[in-house]
Amino acid sequence: MRKKKLDQLILELETHVGCWKQFNHYLSLARSKNFTPEDENQFLEIKSNIAQGLQMLMSQIEGGGAPPREEVQALLTNAPSIRYMGELADNSLRGLENQWHKIFLDWQNVLGQLKVKQKELEGQSFFGSLFGKK
Repeated sequence: MRKKKLDQLILELETHVGCWKQFNHYLSLARSKNFTPEDENQFLEIKSNIAQGLQMLMSQIEGGGAPPREEVQALLTNAPSIRYMGELADNSLRGLENQWHKIFLDWQNVLGQLKVKQKELEGQSFFGSLFGKK
């Protein structure tokens, strides 16, 4: 993978991971049952960004490591609104939190792998420039 393409993919994945962090914030709001209609709108926007980002990232990530598309879609489907999650039994909400955590860690692992590749390419570029190679 070329360095410029890899740098862009890392940036896109970091943005996607940021959406996952926000998703967790809304899980916390559901648990506390302290949210507004504006929070609901923002939650739907985050879910939309996650769904779109998932499709885009899956088309670009080579190899394994990414969370299975079905798991991500299941989590998004099982969390239709903050109000809905707030009305879930504690065990069910905990299950959503566990699903979120697993997917979040999977994305962190992919991000770490991409950053290793990025460092390797930076090293190749450095040594290539020393020896006149691109």
